Amino acid sequence: MHDRPDPGRQDRPARPGPPLAGTVVLSFEQAVSAPYCTRMLADLGARVIKVEHPRAGDLTRWFDDAAEGMSTYFAWLNRNKESLALDCKRPEARPVLDRLIERADVVVQNLAPGSARRLGLDAETLVERHPSLVAVDISGYGTGGPLDHRRAYDLLVQAESGSCAATGQADAPAKPGIPIADIGTAMQAAAGIMAALLGRARTGAGAALRVSMFDTAADLLGFALLYARYTGEERAPIGMSSPIVAPYNAYPTRDGRTVVLGTTNDAEWQRLARDLIGRPDLADDETLATTPQRCEQRDRLDEAVAAWTSKLDLTEVCALADAAGIGNAEFHRVTEVVAHPQLTARDRWQQVGSPVGPLASLLPPVITPAWSTPLQDVPGLGEHTAAILTELGFAPGDIPQGET
Repeated sequence: MHDRPDPGRQDRPARPGPPLAGTVVLSFEQAVSAPYCTRMLADLGARVIKVEHPRAGDLTRWFDDAAEGMSTYFAWLNRNKESLALDCKRPEARPVLDRLIERADVVVQNLAPGSARRLGLDAETLVERHPSLVAVDISGYGTGGPLDHRRAYDLLVQAESGSCAATGQADAPAKPGIPIADIGTAMQAAAGIMAALLGRARTGAGAALRVSMFDTAADLLGFALLYARYTGEERAPIGMSSPIVAPYNAYPTRDGRTVVLGTTNDAEWQRLARDLIGRPDLADDETLATTPQRCEQRDRLDEAVAAWTSKLDLTEVCALADAAGIGNAEFHRVTEVVAHPQLTARDRWQQVGSPVGPLASLLPPVITPAWSTPLQDVPGLGEHTAAILTELGFAPGDIPQGET
């Protein structure tokens, strides 16, 4: 859809298909973590068969109807997929599942705790039966430990893992707007899958993988978690600033906008103080010579920077900061990012089909001239059921779908 002909290069050879073309992924998925993982695989060319309950489907189908009548969550997570409506608890579904698994290269599941094992769909069981299979269990808290029985959603895991305590203000913890526990887990799972597929290409052996949202969120805390481990303390969150460098914050401009300026080392601090805000007295102040010293006087520095930015319009601040080699950004509302020139100038918005018509969809973040990227439809619930059953050798009417 986004591969446009180049009139000046008619002799240009067609790019090869994406690297996962021919890879079959079977996914028993809900919500965000598994669907985002398999969307990443689908964007790289894998054929993803999404198994959904005939009546309920993926719960994100019903989160809202803002995308021309379709859920924005579902539209975001499920392009390039086929939807198979199948009640996996019904005995009649077992032959279909077995035949699908036999043909799959990868199986992904993030069902409720215990559900996959009861159905024989957990990674360990599947790889025991199919040694060349790559199978992935995505869970909230992993296997073992006192919390492995709990259901897990992004907010719950972020609260449990300390992510919310590291966000917002000291007296007002907050969940980041981006569901980092879900998305981070999806990325970890996708990376593990691709590594396992590479290993299988060398050895012929598959792998049973486990990825938990809690482990992912704890890992993403990174330096904050290590700081707490080694000091017994935690750095209090300070909104849009940083607890480890200063000055680094959001500041008002004359035209009522907000600019974010940041320094991460002593050389940048010197440029900011001398060349940008015209405060050589601060640059020469020996009590501000190091990062820890500047952090101790954060309020003083923020006041000085804000006094300078408030006398200039946003575009002026950014232009001067660019000239001085100081990192800067405009603070944007989400509604402003829709038409952000960095997206529109590079044609990052494309369209995919769906049961409600064409929908806007961002191109995958990975950009390469090495292959073309598929942008196929977001499926309706059970849209591909008949075709998949026929492909497997079943007559669609032979497999009861339950209530719809």
